[in-house]
Amino acid sequence: MTDETRTVGVFAGRHVLAELGGIAPELLDDVEFLRSALWSAVTEAGATVCDMLDHRFEPQGVTVLAMLAESHASIHTYPELGAVFIDVFTCGDRADPEQAVRLFAAALGTDPVALSTVRRGHAPVEGEP
Repeated sequence: MTDETRTVGVFAGRHVLAELGGIAPELLDDVEFLRSALWSAVTEAGATVCDMLDHRFEPQGVTVLAMLAESHASIHTYPELGAVFIDVFTCGDRADPEQAVRLFAAALGTDPVALSTVRRGHAPVEGEP
């Protein structure tokens, strides 16, 4: 086994998936508000935003993607449901993706309905303890 192969088992980061609900539909269709709220949440949580993209769907709904120096964050809104789904993945330990989700939820006036965190890159390499 090469040293390059061994690096697969090294802890790389945390990937947080969350669902938020009970949100005013007009907030979930406001691209500028959502961009600003996501930018603030991830930077306050220690991440560095490299760029952001957004798309507004017709008749409603928004997707915002933040490309981070640490990886990425994305939101997908469903105004008709009062819901947003968020995905934040950060490498290293400088940025806190769970805090980013909580800050984003607070900006929307809600708490996460469901939140799960997966440690990425921590699986042992085959044949190692």
